[in-house]
Amino acid sequence: MIELAFSILAADFAHLADEIARAERGGGTIVHVDVMDGHFVPNITFGPPVVAAIRPITKLPLDCHLMIEDPDRFIPAFAAAGADMVSVHVEACRHLNRTLQFIADHEMKAGVVLNPATPVDMVFEVLPMVHHVLVMSVNPGFGGQKFLPRSVDRIDHLRRLRHDLGLKFRIEVDGGIGHDTVAEVVHAGADMLVAGSAIFEPGKTEHNAREFLHLARSATSRTA
Repeated sequence: MIELAFSILAADFAHLADEIARAERGGGTIVHVDVMDGHFVPNITFGPPVVAAIRPITKLPLDCHLMIEDPDRFIPAFAAAGADMVSVHVEACRHLNRTLQFIADHEMKAGVVLNPATPVDMVFEVLPMVHHVLVMSVNPGFGGQKFLPRSVDRIDHLRRLRHDLGLKFRIEVDGGIGHDTVAEVVHAGADMLVAGSAIFEPGKTEHNAREFLHLARSATSRTA
């Protein structure tokens, strides 16, 4: 099933509870939280306290994308804050297998992230242990960037690997996903779509989410 993971990075934080509720009414099923530390990526955003503040205002799963150095140090804190899914970057983990297992040990769904220049085969060995693979279709750090077309081939590569290996991991895509790119990434095999700027808009958030999902679910995924 195609799911919308709406990114609160683009939301109005003065009315965050209302913003989340509007996106949910439009069909959004996952709250995507972009965690940036100003070191691994050139921006600073949220940490475990923000996740803890969000947890009481929605029953939707919280999908935390850790764009941070040494993520192992913070995994327990995100678990305690109420995160449901945590994804980490290949380059940020000294021992990727151990980090993913650490996430699972804290009863969260583990994901691995591929930056635009990271070869898909870098995650081959951990595919059996992840809930999702997050394909970055922009260079991480800032919202509102333009979609990188090469990402479509990378999504398709993962889709074929998933089929050939008989696995069931989800394929998430993040960066520049809007009404003009959503059908293309779904056709390639993505089934968890992160969108922020395309969703959150004063007075139009619910409508935007509903229209985005309609376009996504109208697209036909390639047969394996």
